[in-house]
Amino acid sequence: MANTYHQIYLQTVFAVKYRKAVLDKAWRSQVFGVIGNLINEANCKTIIVNGVEDHVHCFLGLKPVVSVSELMKTVKAKSSKYINDHKLTAERFEWQEGYGVFSYHQSLVGTVFKYIQNQEEHHKVKTFGDEYLGLLKEFKIDYDAQYSFQELV
Repeated sequence: MANTYHQIYLQTVFAVKYRKAVLDKAWRSQVFGVIGNLINEANCKTIIVNGVEDHVHCFLGLKPVVSVSELMKTVKAKSSKYINDHKLTAERFEWQEGYGVFSYHQSLVGTVFKYIQNQEEHHKVKTFGDEYLGLLKEFKIDYDAQYSFQELV
């Protein structure tokens, strides 16, 4: 659209169903590449995709014509299909229902990039649950604990 200018930076966070630690380091970066390509194919711009065994962070530039919910639906569905088609996990792979999405000012792009880039180091001292609830609190997002990411009991 002519004369439409935008700058929308979002971080999305989503987890493996029941937060199972099944994103193996041997193939994790391959799946993160697939997720980045899916974001780009949706006419958005992948800045970085990274995570650890049980969850993923995506940092992206969103086009205003793209729905966040449709983008996440596509990314999660097609990436889980990729994992299952390539038999990367012993059992059928699924992402947890839902996701977190957080917006950032352009001045924080470098900071958020480094944060996502250093997920392995970060999670040596902080659990995903603590990290996720920390983001919800930092962004002053009301949440219902029963709908937060579930762990396998």
